[in-house]
Amino acid sequence: MNDSITIRRATAADSEAIDRVAALDSGRPPDGDALVAIVDDEVRAVLPLDGGGPLADPFHPTADLVELLRVSATGRRRTVRLGRPPVLRRRRLVTLEA
Repeated sequence: MNDSITIRRATAADSEAIDRVAALDSGRPPDGDALVAIVDDEVRAVLPLDGGGPLADPFHPTADLVELLRVSATGRRRTVRLGRPPVLRRRRLVTLEA
């Protein structure tokens, strides 16, 4: 596979393409957030972020794409789990008068 691959979070604009991949894979489109793998401006694989199984276009080689989606999803979950909210501290403003 020498084509450019894009892995990103699905948007509302991807819904038609996700529906197409789901139909080709005899699956259901994800209800929630998902990641998509795009090759040649075409969604080839979808990974629901709620833990559902991947969907892939059976007319293209997609095993590597699904693996990339899984690795990307794992990295995203780790980032969310390990991230800490920033500590907000109030700073006193000092006004100097001349």
